[in-house]
Amino acid sequence: MSFMRNIFNSRPTSDGNFYIRLQKILGFKPKNLHIYKIAFTHRSMNKRDESGHPVNYERLEFLGDAMLSAIIATHLYNEVPQGDEGYLTKMRSKIVSREHLNELGKELNLINYVESKIPPDNFSNNIFGNLFEAVVGAIYLDKGYSQCEKFIFDKVILPHVDIEKLEGKVISYKSLLIEWCQKEKNSFDYEVYEDTGRDELRHFSVKLSINDKVIAKARATSKKKAEEKASKRAFFAYQSQISRAI
Repeated sequence: MSFMRNIFNSRPTSDGNFYIRLQKILGFKPKNLHIYKIAFTHRSMNKRDESGHPVNYERLEFLGDAMLSAIIATHLYNEVPQGDEGYLTKMRSKIVSREHLNELGKELNLINYVESKIPPDNFSNNIFGNLFEAVVGAIYLDKGYSQCEKFIFDKVILPHVDIEKLEGKVISYKSLLIEWCQKEKNSFDYEVYEDTGRDELRHFSVKLSINDKVIAKARATSKKKAEEKASKRAFFAYQSQISRAI
C-alpha cells in the first residue's frame, strides 16, 4: 500500500523541487501545481494553451487583486465599525497599494520562481506585487476562499495591518499636495523635462512650483516617480500647514 502511495505522490524532480519551495511560501500543501506554474509564467514566454489562449500570470493577477480587495475590505469592515465608506476605502487603498504589494512580493522572494525570457534585472519593481497578486489568485482557484483568506491574513493582515499606523501613512504625496493646494486655492505646476545626464537609464527631472515659486526639484527614471519625489520634498516643506488643513 505504501508502495502504491509513493507512485501516486511521485513527481519529476523539477516539479518536486517547485512543490517543496511553493509549500514553504504558501504554508500549506497545494493541490493543483499547474495553476501555480501559471502564476509564475511571464508573458515573454509566449506560451499558449490548446485553444490558443495566452498562458501567463496576468489573468491570475487580476483575480488576486479582486480577492485581496474583498478580503481586506471585509477585515476593515469588521475591525473598524465606526469607519465610514470614505475612511474604509482610503485604508484599503493603503494596504493594497502597489508599493506595499511590491514589498510583500520581495519578502517572499517570488522573483526567484519566475519563468521568463527577460533577465531579472530588467523587470520593473512592480513585478513583485504582480506576482503576489497572481499567487493569491492561484490559491483561490486551487483551495477556495477560506484558504485564500487565511493566506492573506497570515501574510498581509497579521504582520502588516496596524490601523493606527496606517491612518498616518501617506500613499501619494502628489495627491495629498494637490488636495491641499486646491483646498487652500494655491496654484501649482509640475514642470517635467527629460534629463540629459549620462546615466545608462533615461531620467526625467521635475520642478514643482507653488504660487509661482519653485519649492522642490527631483529626478527619477520616470515622470511619475520624479513628480512623486518632488511632491514628497514639498510636503515636508509645508507639513505643518498641510496637517492643519487636511
